[in-house]
Amino acid sequence: MSAEKELDFWIRPVKPEDAEGISELRRMPGVFENILAISSERIDYSQEYIDNLQGNAHQFVAVTEKDGEELVIGTAGIASFKNPRVAHSANFGIAVHREYQNAGVGTALMKTILDLADNWLMLVRLELTVFCENEGAVRFYKRSGFEIEGKKRMSAVRCGKYADEYVMGRIRPDLRT
Repeated sequence: MSAEKELDFWIRPVKPEDAEGISELRRMPGVFENILAISSERIDYSQEYIDNLQGNAHQFVAVTEKDGEELVIGTAGIASFKNPRVAHSANFGIAVHREYQNAGVGTALMKTILDLADNWLMLVRLELTVFCENEGAVRFYKRSGFEIEGKKRMSAVRCGKYADEYVMGRIRPDLRT
């Protein structure tokens, strides 16, 4: 992607027909190593996820037009916890196509999620895990108001070895003490 031309993309709620694009994104080298996906993941995994979204889950996609068709270049979502004692909290996840990273896609998806969480769902807390070695993502989350709250040692397999993950959380800015 040329740095000279501004990327034209938009963000919208996920649709069932996005399963193939999300699946390609989740299996993409440069992406799957940093999320809990694997290169052999099948399209039906993404289709089933979309088809089974409950009322407490909200998923968006970033899309651009390529060869006259929509191309999924990113996705982000939150799912609030069903237990009423923690229903003020939600889990967060995001992935951006490797060719569109550092082009504002992640930032736009994050802004969409934070607006929904803060102004419409009135969530107090968002939380996520991120591989400790994924320094770019850690910096991005910190810029978005997340803080490192802990470390899960040897929590997942990444690139042929057990890897640590940070647990990061964000408290809605107007409620921070």
